[in-house]
Amino acid sequence: MSTGCFSFFKKAKAANTPIIQARALEKPAAPAPTYAEPRLPAAHEHFDNCYQCSGTWDKSLDVELPAYTARAPFSSDARDAIKAAINDAVPSLTKLSMFISDHPELGFHEVQAHKHITAYLEDAGFEVERGYKGLETAFRASYKHGKGGRVFGFNSEYDALPGIGHACGHNLIAVSGVAAAIGTRAGLKKAGLDGEVVLIGTPAEEGGVGKGVLLERGGYKDIEACMMIHPVGGLGVKPGHAAVTPTLAVNTVNVEFFGRTAHAGGAPWDGVNALDAVNIAYSSISALRQQIHTSDRIHGIIIKGGEAPNIIPDHTAMKYYVRARSAAGVADLTKRVVACFEGAAKATGCSVKYNSERMMTDLRNNLIIAEEYAAAMGEEYHLPTYIGIDDWSLAGGSTDFGNVTYALPAVHPHYGVASPDGGNHTVAFRNACRTEEAHDYTWKFAAGMACVAARFIQDSEFADDVKSWYDDNTRGNK
Repeated sequence: MSTGCFSFFKKAKAANTPIIQARALEKPAAPAPTYAEPRLPAAHEHFDNCYQCSGTWDKSLDVELPAYTARAPFSSDARDAIKAAINDAVPSLTKLSMFISDHPELGFHEVQAHKHITAYLEDAGFEVERGYKGLETAFRASYKHGKGGRVFGFNSEYDALPGIGHACGHNLIAVSGVAAAIGTRAGLKKAGLDGEVVLIGTPAEEGGVGKGVLLERGGYKDIEACMMIHPVGGLGVKPGHAAVTPTLAVNTVNVEFFGRTAHAGGAPWDGVNALDAVNIAYSSISALRQQIHTSDRIHGIIIKGGEAPNIIPDHTAMKYYVRARSAAGVADLTKRVVACFEGAAKATGCSVKYNSERMMTDLRNNLIIAEEYAAAMGEEYHLPTYIGIDDWSLAGGSTDFGNVTYALPAVHPHYGVASPDGGNHTVAFRNACRTEEAHDYTWKFAAGMACVAARFIQDSEFADDVKSWYDDNTRGNK
């Protein structure tokens, strides 16, 4: 979950405390990873961000599930068709997932993943557009049934992390989108519904804000509602539970200081020390944290500090992430961070240059879709979903799907995967996302998305409620 991925769950206060007290669920045996270690990519100059996976649970969700609007159960025949279609595809989808895990690729360079996913979809009968909206490793796959009708979309992510591969479970996210599309198609056929299911393949979630690029280029303009799911792991998370909660907006700020070199021992007075500017800026921002909101986050690193101890540095660089509950909050907080940069430059006699990258907005989940998803998961699999769309105590990470939730009605649930030795962005979690158990939960939560999609296409009242909630609570509220 990046700047995009989620180590979205944290150790609970009691290691064996489930995050939700809901329908009883037998604890499945956690199979040990039996797959070969995947090949790992090296860090790439175009990949140096990862916002999302720092999200954490700050409290145990040992609470009652919130009430939600009960609707008449959706067509049982359609739901059965959805589950059957996904079950039939499990062997081939698992093979696809393991290939992606074995061949990790960094953001905007997911050539093999793009090739194999699109080939799979094409062979399955979907209409596929490769290189979607000018992004080489993006795609759009679609299936239309009948004439007209509503359009529901899913997302697949398939970029990896430098050095540790698919340690945020994007191999599972990739195939969850494919599974949901296959399931929805089966539901449309079984129920005889006019409508369309679309799967968007989105590159570079881990730092490149790929969904933001696609949005700017009109990649979602024909989709009326959208979903994706994301695995999370670590102690304190009961496998098979899900949560729909917000994430923070985030802005990446790059800064450089420019001074003048001099011999640090022979004539230091002739130098203008750019490292001093970095030191003052870092200290100023550290002091600033005392005065910011408890949900805000500012964290950064020194990219370049100098060449040698006996040379006064004339060029230094830093990178910061600035997070807040909203895009407006990030913009305001960024101004305060920039003031620290400018003050440091003035104090040391350096010049300063800074810029911001494409922002990830906060995740604004649609309550109506979330409620239907929770109902579907409970009715079909007896798996509980916590709905806390305004529970900011659980927010800490960021995702470019947040940008999608402001453009159209959308929901981004997270689901637990057994990973007792480490959460997202660890080797342990990478291995956990290769297990049979993790894949089994993925198929179930993907089927839940397909059930929501089929209902959205079939049920005009439900679709209208989804859009009305978006209009009243999300549109224009950045």
